Amino acid sequence: MKEIMVIAEHRKGELRDVTWEMLSKARVLSESLGSEISVALLGKEMKRLAEILKPKANRVLLVEDQRLEIFNSEIYEKVLTQLITERKPFLTLIGHTAMGMDFAPSLAVHLKMPLATDCIGIDAKEGALSLTRQLYGGKVNATVSFLKQGPYMVTVRLGAFPVFDKESLSGEIISLPSLLTDEGLAKRFLQFVEAAAGEIDITQADILVSVGRGIKEGENIPMVKELADALGGALSCSRPVVDKKWLPKDRQVGTSGKTVKPKVYIAIGISGAFQHIAGMKGAGTVIAINKDPKAPIFSAAHYGIVGDLFKLVPVIKDKIKELRK
Repeated sequence: MKEIMVIAEHRKGELRDVTWEMLSKARVLSESLGSEISVALLGKEMKRLAEILKPKANRVLLVEDQRLEIFNSEIYEKVLTQLITERKPFLTLIGHTAMGMDFAPSLAVHLKMPLATDCIGIDAKEGALSLTRQLYGGKVNATVSFLKQGPYMVTVRLGAFPVFDKESLSGEIISLPSLLTDEGLAKRFLQFVEAAAGEIDITQADILVSVGRGIKEGENIPMVKELADALGGALSCSRPVVDKKWLPKDRQVGTSGKTVKPKVYIAIGISGAFQHIAGMKGAGTVIAINKDPKAPIFSAAHYGIVGDLFKLVPVIKDKIKELRK
């Protein structure tokens, strides 16, 4: 039977969101391909995470080693080369993250396996894969396929696929031996440097109120912040707001900012450049407010209001407060 292998990504003892997204997509693909799902979990003292992953896969392939405690692309590549060579999965899914792209290209070369990177769509048709990638900074979506037969390797963009609950697969945990040695290692771990934490993580917010160039002045942003507070949401923005230093970089949504997937995304005074839309296309419900009826943001919105944000935002905020009394 065909096998889809997901490479689990974790940091500081916690699984990263992209792991759950890949597993959800693998479940959909497995139903089309008639395949099973394996998840490769590499690290040290990973039994707890293996138990968490069991319901989402047919098997958890656990490789534990002291040398795997801290991510090192060279070591990961050695372990995964052996694992993939032995199991021969039809499809290997890796997160298109700093970690995944550190080892995926060289891993594909060593395995002589075709690699498609930064995919936002994966479909199975008659046993073959159809992939969606973005070109020209997200302006064009291209549907592509591999020239040769599988096995294949694909890296998946963070936030590209929704996470959903399905009936548990009640997977088994298979502990595999590590054959690692320190011999010939060119890379050594020195230290983990954490990026400066922002005031809030917009990628975790259920409701985002995002402000763009239409706000005109930085002094007007508190008005939008009041609306976000009234909704119990977080404040985010488009790139021009960051460029003008009205809000910090950690609030930016888009290809050069963060990819978000809130339940509700309200875009206020945002024209809707393709770079911004690429960062919020995973939102559940998109509401746009813009005075320009031809603004591109309306093509990505479920609901749109054409009007002056300076008149609309205070009214909406007051109405929400009234309803919440």
